[in-house]
Amino acid sequence: MTKIKLCGMRRAEDIVAVNGLRPDYAGFVLAKKSRRYVDEKTLTALKALLCPGIGAVGVFVDEEAEHVAALLNAGILDAAQLHGHEDGAYLARLRELTDRPILQAFRVGSTVDLRRAESSAADFVLLDAGAGDGSPFDWRLLRGMERPFFLAGGLDIMNVGEAVERFHPYGVDVSSGIETDGRKDPEKMRAFVAAVKAREEK
Repeated sequence: MTKIKLCGMRRAEDIVAVNGLRPDYAGFVLAKKSRRYVDEKTLTALKALLCPGIGAVGVFVDEEAEHVAALLNAGILDAAQLHGHEDGAYLARLRELTDRPILQAFRVGSTVDLRRAESSAADFVLLDAGAGDGSPFDWRLLRGMERPFFLAGGLDIMNVGEAVERFHPYGVDVSSGIETDGRKDPEKMRAFVAAVKAREEK
């Protein structure tokens, strides 16, 4: 079954919607430059509302490994998603500090980027468009991807079913595709989850 990650949760009502849908993961952005940023106090409060069994994933950009590990080891987060310039040495250091799952994101523009993703020491890799404009990258590049991956970037209720059927990703990750006017839209969240499950039931 394709794992589902709904990302960019910021409000209690977002968590209510997530709990009703039971995706595998809920994402929380801890990068201060993001418009979806939540501080640690808010993160802790939202995690407390999250149903058991839904993993809380923290999204970081070039954050100190010690800080990331502290949040993981305290149980505030269940996994870390790295979206910056974290290299092999950073991953090794983080692994020394925690045994919680690590996802590493890669902006995909060519097969070279896929080779980098395949060689990552992270537990999981996430393939992203990275442009932030809601557009997917060229999915034809995925034909050469051998490692299981999360697919992100430009996914929405209109194309996620096709992505699941064509490429069988380990998981799908969505944020802007389930928003209306910059806020999470419970109906779009429901439709996204339903679209993933509908393709798998065929």
